[in-house]
Amino acid sequence: MPDPVFVIHGVANRDRDGFTAAVEALQSATGVDMVPVYWGDLGAEDHVITAALPTRDTKLMSPVGPGDILRDETPDILPSYLFPAQPLVLDQLRIVDAALRGELGSDEGPLRADRGPGTPTADEVMDCLADEWPDTRWLSRTDDAALLAEAGRALARVLLDADTDADTSYGYDGLRGPSGPGTGRWRDMLRRRLRDLDRITGAAIGAAAGRVNQAVRTRILPGTTRFLGDVLVYQRHRDVIHARVRERIDEIDPSLGRGPQRPVRLVAHSLGGVIAVDMATAGEPLWTDHLLTFGSQAAFFHICDPRGGQLLPYAGQSPVRLPASLGRWTNLWEPMDMLAFAASRVFRLDDGTEPVDRAVPHSTSSGLWTHSAYWDLPAVAVAIAEAMEGGSSAADERMPGEAGRQADPV
Repeated sequence: MPDPVFVIHGVANRDRDGFTAAVEALQSATGVDMVPVYWGDLGAEDHVITAALPTRDTKLMSPVGPGDILRDETPDILPSYLFPAQPLVLDQLRIVDAALRGELGSDEGPLRADRGPGTPTADEVMDCLADEWPDTRWLSRTDDAALLAEAGRALARVLLDADTDADTSYGYDGLRGPSGPGTGRWRDMLRRRLRDLDRITGAAIGAAAGRVNQAVRTRILPGTTRFLGDVLVYQRHRDVIHARVRERIDEIDPSLGRGPQRPVRLVAHSLGGVIAVDMATAGEPLWTDHLLTFGSQAAFFHICDPRGGQLLPYAGQSPVRLPASLGRWTNLWEPMDMLAFAASRVFRLDDGTEPVDRAVPHSTSSGLWTHSAYWDLPAVAVAIAEAMEGGSSAADERMPGEAGRQADPV
């Protein structure tokens, strides 16, 4: 009977029972005998981490001058001080001008040159827009060509769609106004519609940004913050956490991982993968036959801060050779997971081959925060069964159940 596969969780996991249930679900899905290795109680004190997170009501210092305080009075609208720089008005108006003239040239309307000397020309319209444009709050801060072009076309339609009956007060005389060319009603119409478009643009940006903001604050930011907290603890207390992993393996068989004759097999998520690589490449290594990581950062950490042990720093010219104590390595990553990194360009196995970087498909039900979604992905169960050579075709049909879901462990 083969030795079991040891499963090491990632950061922000404070639910031992939930983690055990997740491993049991993976075991059922893969047909591989698995042992959970829990170390979450040694992690960061993150139960009150929200005290350090900014809220939407947090006052922000104005970039205009020191000591000035700005508060967003309309929380559904993205505050303008979040825009890093204002595009050149001339560049914006070129786009608006081209779209406006294209629209005016394609239809009959009050701006046609043959409608009388008092009818505003495209040049006059653009002169008016140039005067009003800097006062817009949103349009003047966008460099989106499609949005600017649509604004130009919409402003042209305002005048083209006006009543064109010269006998009414809203006809050409009405557009020209009582005081002659340049002072007519068309300028007022244009100003009003420009302000309307500006408000609509701000509302649209605010609605989209509000949804992203909510996702970031409720899903992505807390998970990332807890990730950083446990990383800091691991960097300071690496030996204690390694000892916990070693103790759990010893409970099954003290000879496992002590030498090349009895290497262990490991599955590790997130920072658990960093722990596994650190232990497998230490001066006194945990001999590992096959390591499967998912959503892990071992390569990223080694580039930023060389891990030591038997590993040389990565200088960028050639991959770092892994010792024989790490036999095989399969590294899974999900396209939307911002905390997942590739391993094959940074490392080489002792036999000269690359670690296997393998993408797993994104599930739309995972949302934006996908770092915790691996436990329930069928592709992960299939990859584990294949890598550990203990699964069967049933792994394609079976899935980790809802027991594998926790309150966003990463």
